[in-house]
Amino acid sequence: MTSKFARFLMPVVFALSLAALAQTAALPAAPSAAASNASAPVVTNATGTKLGTINVEQAIFATNEGQRDFEALSKKLEPKQNELKGQNDEVESLKKQLNTQSDKLNDEARGTLVKQIEQKQKSLERSVQDARDDAQNQQNEIAQRILQKMGPMLVKYAADNGYGVIIDTSNQWPNGPVLWAGPAVDITRSVVDLYNAQSGVAAPAPRPAATRPTTPASKPASTTPAAPKPQGTAAPK
Repeated sequence: MTSKFARFLMPVVFALSLAALAQTAALPAAPSAAASNASAPVVTNATGTKLGTINVEQAIFATNEGQRDFEALSKKLEPKQNELKGQNDEVESLKKQLNTQSDKLNDEARGTLVKQIEQKQKSLERSVQDARDDAQNQQNEIAQRILQKMGPMLVKYAADNGYGVIIDTSNQWPNGPVLWAGPAVDITRSVVDLYNAQSGVAAPAPRPAATRPTTPASKPASTTPAAPKPQGTAAPK
């Protein structure tokens, strides 16, 4: 699995006025059917003027619930990873056979081997894409479930602490709206701590130092299968 987690979450910009939220009773984001069926809390006395930022993507991953569920998904997908690795090893073995025995094969045998490699390579690529789509869908389900609960909680947190605007910094500039923001206005950690307290999900047990991932603790390794690196197949002479 790759060390870079998949960017599955649609950009969610929380540059929303809390006064407007109070009037419309709308959630900060409702990208799923479940979101559209949930009712948001009505914010009262939302007269704050402070501006804050939150990395929603990081917050989802950093919650105890997120770490638990994404780790479980990663383990669930391990058999598929191993299956894809086996397919890739088979293709690479055939390519190696072609490269080392090419001059010893007649045209018919060589053509048959080249065709076999091409077919298996295409099958592997389809399998990888299907696995990626499946992993992405399951990641989305986890993220949306957490976001659905985090949204109303964030609105209340902002109102209780005098915020008038909160901006999502998940996508860095120029892909996102924020050119620069200092840590003093970032509320990600506070929201994560509040979410953990309300969810009741215990923090995951620390991993042994020898197997600790190199990625930040708030972002687990990707559960999306990595595409095998194709190597050139020698063309028939």
